[in-house]
Amino acid sequence: MPNAFRPVALRTARLLAAAITGAFSFPDASASELTITPASLVRIGTIDERFQSYNIEMVEVTGGRFWKPYDSRSQPQSDLFEYRPPIDLANPTLRRLASELAPAYLRVSGTWANATYFADPDSTSQPPAGFDGVLSRAQWRGVVDFSKEVGAEMVTSFAVSPGTRDAAGIWSPDQARRLLTYTGRIGGRIAAAEFMNEPNVAVKGGGAASDDAASYARDFRTFVAFLNESFPGILILGPGTAGEAASASELLASAAGSIDVISYHYYGTLSERCSGRSSPAEALSEARLAETDRTLAFYRSLQDAFAPGKPIWLTETAEAACGGNRWDATFLDTFRYLDQLGRLAAGGVQVVMHNTLAASDYGLLEQETFEPRPNFWGALLWRRLMGDIVLDPGVALATGLRVYAHCQRGKPGGVSLLIINAGQASQALILPVTAERYALQADSLQDKGVLLNGVPLRMGPKHDLPQIAGMQIAAGALTIAPATITFLTVPEAANRACQ
Repeated sequence: MPNAFRPVALRTARLLAAAITGAFSFPDASASELTITPASLVRIGTIDERFQSYNIEMVEVTGGRFWKPYDSRSQPQSDLFEYRPPIDLANPTLRRLASELAPAYLRVSGTWANATYFADPDSTSQPPAGFDGVLSRAQWRGVVDFSKEVGAEMVTSFAVSPGTRDAAGIWSPDQARRLLTYTGRIGGRIAAAEFMNEPNVAVKGGGAASDDAASYARDFRTFVAFLNESFPGILILGPGTAGEAASASELLASAAGSIDVISYHYYGTLSERCSGRSSPAEALSEARLAETDRTLAFYRSLQDAFAPGKPIWLTETAEAACGGNRWDATFLDTFRYLDQLGRLAAGGVQVVMHNTLAASDYGLLEQETFEPRPNFWGALLWRRLMGDIVLDPGVALATGLRVYAHCQRGKPGGVSLLIINAGQASQALILPVTAERYALQADSLQDKGVLLNGVPLRMGPKHDLPQIAGMQIAAGALTIAPATITFLTVPEAANRACQ
C-alpha cells in the first residue's frame, strides 16, 4: 500500500470499534489474495444510462411537514416532523451538483403526493376537501426547469385521495390530466409514471389500495386507459409497492399486460422515527446488505409470473425509511449505498432512485446548505467511472469484501472495479496491469467528511467541485485496507466486451 494511504488506513483500523456502536459481524481474517484479470472479464448485462437516479419528495416542492432531521443529541425526538419551506430548485449549488449525476431520472412523488392538489389555475393556497396539500403552477414549473437544467428526466405519480374520487369512490384522472397538460404546455415531459405512491401503504385520508384489490384494479385500468389515450409516450410503472408486500402479486396481476416497467420500493429497515431498532453495528453485516438481493428475487418471481421480459426499476430506496437513520448522512452509509448499486446492477435492475437528493438524513446533500455528504461523493465516482455494461468480476469473495465490475465509462475497452472492504482485515488483490486508484475512507466511519486518496473532499469557496483524480498504481499486489471503498480503473484493459 502506498505510504500516503498507510496513516489513514491505520487510524481507520484503530478507530473501527469506536466509530460505531459495537463491532461488525465480520470475524477477523488474515489478508487473502484475489486475482482479477480485467481483459478477460465477461459481460453479464447492461443497465439504463440513467441507472443512478434520485427522488425529490412532492412535499419538498410544495413545502410542508417532512421528516425532521436529527439534532446532535442522541435522545429520541419528540416530534417526527417539522415544517420545511419549498426547496429552492433554482439554487446554483443544487443545480451544479445534480448536474454532476446526469443523465438521471428525477422522481417527484412520495407519500404526500397521494393527496396533493394541483392548482391549475393557481386558484387556491388551501387544499380543497379530500386533499392535504397544494402544488402551484409556479412550483411545478420550477421542477420542470430544474429537470431540464440538470439533465434529469421526470418521473411522478398522481393524487388518489378522496378528493380525486366520486361518491362511489371511483378515481377520476382529472387531476392527473391537469398536471400532465400543464407540463406539456410549458415544454416539460414526464418520462414515466406510477399510478400512486406505494399502493400497499395507507393513503392519508383513505385506506391502502390493497385493502380492496378489486377497486385498485378498476382504478388502475382507468389510469392505463387515460395515459394510453391522452399521453401515450409516458412509460407506465407498477405496482410501486413497498418491500415484499403480500399484496404485490395481486396488484401486479391486475396490471399484467398494462405496465411497461415493474417498479418497487425497498428500505433495509425503519428509522427510529418509525420505531426502528437497528444500530450502526448492523449496518454493514452481510445479512443486512443481502436483504436487497432477497427483495429483488421476490420481484423477479413476480416478473416471471405476470410480466416476463419487462425491465425492473427500484423507484425509491435508502438505508432506512422515515427520513433515514442517524448515520445515513455519514461515511458509514456509503458502503451500503454503493454495495446496493453494485448488487442491483449485477442483478439486472435498470434504474435505482435514491430517496432523497436533499432532504432529511438520507439525502445525498445537506438539507439547508446543499453541501455534499459522503454518499454524494460515492455517487459522483460511480457516475464518472462505472459504465452501463456490467461484467462478472470472476473472483470468489473474501470475508467482508465485495467486488463489482463494469466497463469503464467513456473508455472503449476499459474496465472499472468497485471494491468494498467492510471487514476488519486488509485484503490483497493481484492486478496484472497498471490502474488508477480512487480510494474513499474516513478517520471515523460516522464522519460526515470523506477522504479521496488521503485528501479531504470538499466544495471550493465558489461552490466548485474539487479535482477528482486517480492515483497511478503499478501492476502486481495491491492492499485493500479495512473500512475502505476503492474504485480501480483500467483504461488499457482491452476488454472485448467493452469495445
